[in-house]
Parts: sequence; structure tokens; C-alpha cells
Amino acid sequence: MSEQNFDIVILGAGSGGYAAALRASELGLSVALVEKGKLGGTCLHVGCIPTKALLHSAEVADVSRESAKYGVTNTFGGIDIAAVTAYREGIVASKYKGLQGLIKARGITVVEGEGKLTSPTTVQVGDQTLTGKNVILATGSYSRSLPGLEIGGRVITSEQALELDFVPKKVAVLGGGVIGVEFSSVWKSWGADVTIIEALPHLVPNEDESISKQFERAFRKRGIEFKVGVRFQSVTQNDDGVVVTLETGETVEAELLLVAVGRGPSTANLGYEEAGVTMDRGFVITNERLQTSVPGVFAVGDIVPGLQLAHRGFQQGIFVAEEIAGLSPVVIDDVNIPKVTYSDPEVASIGLSEARAVEKYGADKVTAYDYNLAGNGKSHIIGTSGSVKVVRVNDGPIVGVHMIGARVGELIGEAQLAVNWEAYPEDIAPLIHAHPTQNEALGEAFLALAGKPLHAI
Repeated sequence: MSEQNFDIVILGAGSGGYAAALRASELGLSVALVEKGKLGGTCLHVGCIPTKALLHSAEVADVSRESAKYGVTNTFGGIDIAAVTAYREGIVASKYKGLQGLIKARGITVVEGEGKLTSPTTVQVGDQTLTGKNVILATGSYSRSLPGLEIGGRVITSEQALELDFVPKKVAVLGGGVIGVEFSSVWKSWGADVTIIEALPHLVPNEDESISKQFERAFRKRGIEFKVGVRFQSVTQNDDGVVVTLETGETVEAELLLVAVGRGPSTANLGYEEAGVTMDRGFVITNERLQTSVPGVFAVGDIVPGLQLAHRGFQQGIFVAEEIAGLSPVVIDDVNIPKVTYSDPEVASIGLSEARAVEKYGADKVTAYDYNLAGNGKSHIIGTSGSVKVVRVNDGPIVGVHMIGARVGELIGEAQLAVNWEAYPEDIAPLIHAHPTQNEALGEAFLALAGKPLHAI
């Protein structure tokens, strides 16, 4: 048995864990980073990065099919899945190598193996005992299923979907949230028929309702079928495919069923409760400063109730490292964390939806302006439709921005500054948005809310 002492021991090296490690080492603290898999966790290896590589491949396929309308002669020859896999794996390998080098350069001690919290100050990894003045829990999440729905065979999760060595002809997707619609978008672009099943009334149900409705129109136009407001009942499978039965009695036949009903916290059998950490349905409960019920033990990322986003975990990792170092960092509420869905079309949002703003402030205190991308030159050039919706408190700040259209994820930076800095439209209206850019759509919305619309009547 060996024992080592550190200022911070971090259990999990995904987005939250490695960000905490890097920031803590930058602040002069000694760090042990425990990981049973690979540095970078879900996001780098089976989540954000590889799925966005697939989505870019899908975008190229669509552009190839439509090239004639841009004056480019081209013939779409199909999808070479082995080449797509090589492209995806090459990106992941490059990012992984870069992260390994960064961790090493910062002098962070990486401990490979499955760690377990054995006391408020110790983590056990095999025969090694790691003692920390502080411990950060950052063990991430897993693809969950529904009660009685077993994963296996032709019933797959996003992890298995990434590894497919063929393009399915027909897919059923259980879940119309981010993961479900992103894979649906990829497969449709690659030539598959797709049917999405979503129990809630809309696809991308966490978005402003006007955005969800536009999203559904866009998917319908692309030929992606979906059934909303209906629950899954059961699935059977054989050598040829699956038959999904809904509670209405309706059935959906497909080659595969992708289960995309969200992610659960990876906290089981890791010693958290035994060490005194308060839990709720597998999630670690913290205060607003990410301190658990045990002094000196913090939690970040997907195991903390709220948005399960890599950049949320990343920000929380930095926050906790600075909190431990005594810097008193600023708390960012979940509602003011940007969200992006990277399908075609993209969806990006931050802050309150119009409905939630009305709930909070009252209908007579809220104004929303919806700018149609049809009026935006760059959007017309790249062939996208959609809108930018900005919500403000009357005579007050911008409290929400909601966007749909190709590449709108790239606009979320300005939107998050406007919301988090509680900017008034009148503050932003005099600022210049380069022409022609999609960014001008935000500028037009701010101008309109400031009472001086330029390209709208």
C-alpha cells in the first residue's frame, strides 16, 4: 500500500475534472487526477467531439448533393463509412494527444484506475491511497435507458451508434432531445430514413416553443419523421430489425433503435454516500458554490443536477479550483449557460425563453423580437432559413436569446455576453456588426428592441 498527499484529488478526468486540474496547477496547487478510462472522458472520446465530426461529414454530404445550385458540378457517390471513421478517430486522437501533453506539462499526477472515495479526504485506487486537502468528484455520466428497455443487439445507445461500420437504411430514435436529433440529422444526411419518438409535445423540448416549432418544420421538410406527445411501450427485435410499439398501439419498424433518453450520473459504488455525501437519485447535491454536504468535498459536471453539458462541467471545474484557492469566483446560473444543438438546422440559446420571462416578470413587462434570417444576407448566401429571437425586460436588460438556422451556434458568444452582462438593447445597438455576417441578425434584433429597426418594418 502506498500513500501520496496532494492539495486536491480529482476523481474523474472528463471536462470538469481535467479543467479543475489544469486551473488548480496553474494556481500552484498539487493535483492528482484519477481516471479509469482516458483523459478527456465522454466529451472527447464518445460525445461532443466525435459526434460533431459525424455532423460535419453529414453537412459535406448535403452540400455535395446540392452543389449544382451554387454553380459547382459534382456527383454525390455515397458515404464511405470506413473513411468517416478514420476522419473521426483522427480528430479524437489529435485532441487526446494534445490534452495528454498539456496535463504532463502542468505537472499533474495522473493515476490510472478506478478510484473510490473512502473518506472525506482520501481516494483509493487499487493499492494506492491518495490523500487530498480537498477532493473534487467529477465522475461524469452514462447513456441511460428506460425501465424494462434493455440495451443490446439492435437496441443501441449513442456510444454504439458512433461505432457502426455501416449506414443503416432505417432507424428509430427514442428521444427528441439533443442527442436524438443530432444522430437523426446525421443519418438522414447519409441517406437513412429516420423516425423520432418523443414523449413530450415537441422536439428539442427544452428550447423556446417558437424555436421547437421551427425545428419541427425544418425536420419535416428534410423528410425526417417524428411522433411527439406519445410514449414508448416496448420493442422486439430479430435478425432483420426492430419493431417499436408505442402506448397508442402504433408501431414503428426499423433496422435499429437508438435510445437517446438522456444521461444518468456515474456515481454508483464509488463510496460517496458512505463518506457522508448527500445524494438524490444518483446525483450529488451541492450548494451554489459546488460544495457537497461534506466540507472540503466538491462536485462538478454531469453528476450535479442541472444541464449536462461539457462546457458547464468545464466551467465548474475552473470555478471549484478557484474556490479552493480562495479567489471567490462568480457563480453562473444554469439558465445563463449557452446551449447548442448541432443538427441541421442548428439551435442555440441562452437565458429565459419568452414564456419563462413572462412567468418571472409578467406579460406586460416583457418584449420579444423575432428576426427572420430571410432578411440576413449571409444566411441567404449559405442557403439557410431560421430566426433570431431576443427577449428583454421592458426598459431593462436582455434576458434571453434563442436562435435556429445553419451555424447559429457560432453566434452564441455575443448572445451569452449580452445576457450575462445584463446588457440593454440600447447599449448594443450603437455597436457595429460586420457585413455580411450572420452576426448581423443579432444586431438587427437588438436594434429593433432599442426602438430603431433598420431592415424591419
